[in-house]
Amino acid sequence: MQLTNQQTLPVSQAQAWEALNDTSLLQQAIPGCESLTPAGENQYEVLITAAIGPVKAKFKGKLQLENLQPPTSYTLRFEGQGGAAGHGKGNAEIRLEAVGPNQTVLHYTAHATVGGKIAQIGSRLVDMAAQKMATEFFETFNTKLQERYAVVAAPVVAPPPGLLARLLAWFKKLFGG
Repeated sequence: MQLTNQQTLPVSQAQAWEALNDTSLLQQAIPGCESLTPAGENQYEVLITAAIGPVKAKFKGKLQLENLQPPTSYTLRFEGQGGAAGHGKGNAEIRLEAVGPNQTVLHYTAHATVGGKIAQIGSRLVDMAAQKMATEFFETFNTKLQERYAVVAAPVVAPPPGLLARLLAWFKKLFGG
C-alpha cells in the first residue's frame, strides 16, 4: 500500500516541526491512539485500537524517527502487531515546506505492508481505512495546532455596498435577463 498526500498547516514551519515531535499532541491526534511513549532516542512505543473493515484490534507497535533534518524532514519507520488480526510495517517520508510566515505544507508518502487477517480483507478496504485514519488525524491535528498557537481563521470580508447589485445588473445586461 502507498499513500501520498499533502496538508496545509496554519502555522510556521518551526511550529509544525515542534508539533510533529510532541508526543502528547500526536497521541490526541492519532485516531484510536491509547498511548505513545518514548522508548529511547527517537523511538516510541504505541498502542492503537483500529478497525479495518470487519476486523477491530489493538495494535502494539514501535515507531522510529530517522534521517532527521530539523525543521524540514524525517523518515518515520513503524511496525505493529495486532495478535490474531495481523501485523503491519512500513515507513513514511515527511517533509515540511514553508509557504508563508504562518503557513506550512506537510508532504508525506507512506509505504506499508500488512499480513494476517487484515491482509485477507483486501487492499481496497485497507487503503480506505488508512485514508480515513489520515483524514481524521489531520482534522484533529489542525484543530490542536489552532488551539496551541491561537490561530484565528481569516475573517469573512463582506463585499462593498452596492457591489452585488452592480454584478447582478452586469449579468442581466450581459446575458439579456
